[in-house]
Amino acid sequence: MEVKQLYTGCLSEAAYFITSEGEAVVIDPLRDVDVYLKMAEEKKVQIKYIFETHFHADFVSGHVELSQKTGAPIIYGPGTEAGFKVHVAQDGETFTVGNAKIKAIHTPGHTLESTCYLLYNEDGNPFSIFTGDTLFVGDVGRPDLFSGNMSKEELAAMLYDSLQQKIKTLADNIIVYPAHGPGSSCGKNLGPETFSTIGAQKATNYALQAMTKAEFIKTLTTGLQTPPVYFPLNARINQQGSESLDAVMEKGLTPLTVDAFKQKMKEGVWVLDTREATVFTQGFIPESISIGLEGRFAEWAGTILPFNQPLLLVTDPGKEQETITRLARVGIDKVEGYLDGGFEAWKSVGQTVDLVIDIDPEEFALDIPHDNRMEIIDVRKHSEFEIAHVKGAHNMPLDTLTDPLQIAMIGEDNNLYVHCAGGYRSTIAASILKRHGYHNLRNVLGGFAKMKNVPGIPLVSGDNVKV
Repeated sequence: MEVKQLYTGCLSEAAYFITSEGEAVVIDPLRDVDVYLKMAEEKKVQIKYIFETHFHADFVSGHVELSQKTGAPIIYGPGTEAGFKVHVAQDGETFTVGNAKIKAIHTPGHTLESTCYLLYNEDGNPFSIFTGDTLFVGDVGRPDLFSGNMSKEELAAMLYDSLQQKIKTLADNIIVYPAHGPGSSCGKNLGPETFSTIGAQKATNYALQAMTKAEFIKTLTTGLQTPPVYFPLNARINQQGSESLDAVMEKGLTPLTVDAFKQKMKEGVWVLDTREATVFTQGFIPESISIGLEGRFAEWAGTILPFNQPLLLVTDPGKEQETITRLARVGIDKVEGYLDGGFEAWKSVGQTVDLVIDIDPEEFALDIPHDNRMEIIDVRKHSEFEIAHVKGAHNMPLDTLTDPLQIAMIGEDNNLYVHCAGGYRSTIAASILKRHGYHNLRNVLGGFAKMKNVPGIPLVSGDNVKV
């Protein structure tokens, strides 16, 4: 028996490929299913089942397409209603894969259908449990992600019972394989590891410590950040089914000449530029949105880009397929083509280009005493801003810049200095502001991580001011 964790850092998502005696199962597959088909071919195994722990909100699953390509049934937990054929497992139902067995354990709370899968090894002993979003390393799934029209308090109460009755009763040596790792918005504060053990979680996970149900509900529902806007859309797609990635790829991988590209822009198609942030700022097609592949690309694409908005791509040559794949993982699949030859093709025929002025933190410090029209825009999260920020800065988290009313609060005649923690988010923000007609702006390189160590930049932390 072999268990393989397939971790995608951009989404903080873990899928699993389990094999035994010529058979395999896939748990929580991503939309791009070729990796699982390739693994099955290489290992000479047949994919027998596709297990889903719940209707995911943070990515589009590949369950339907993988089932169509392999004939393997899709397994969901009790109470599941879907727009495609599924096998709804009973609580405690077992499935065989080679000489191993998998038992469905219904654990409602994160969602109503949330189900963990307990793997028994070929000796018949409990080996590992695939907990989906029920149990993470150091955290549990948030109870406010649109399940069954129930309140977050009602779902938190169900999760308490699931943890007490189904999870804490397991043996300490069982390996915990969750669906997400650090950085995921599916919990409040996931730990740095992507797997653990039941024993370790009993000892360290706040949600498994002794407390009353009322205390658990209050703890779990306090301090929840607003979930990304694409979460309910992805959950609906996963429940109803999606277009095949092959069809999405066929449309998106259409090379366009500069003239054809310009014509589509005139028709209202948006331009998405996925080159690195520091490359984008040096020159780009006017009104392009920058979301670089080097960061949490899919997450920010799902947050910033309207789902029904047709897109054109500007990428580094050879990155077109990767871009379309990563967009499709969060349900953005209306790509109508890419600029053949990339940005260099645009420049080579004398087309108009735009840029963002990058400045070092030291230059920013020199400007502070002399620029009377300076407006500092900090696009980090509220929680980051509250820890420490530049004195006088306005906190406008990046995800709020999709709101025209938020952008309208920015002074049109001011000199804008935009920064985040390291430079990735601020470049996205600068491209959005440029698109809205704000051209007198500067992007502070290195973000707050570097700014906080530069003399002359006043920092506010709580009630204390440090210069």
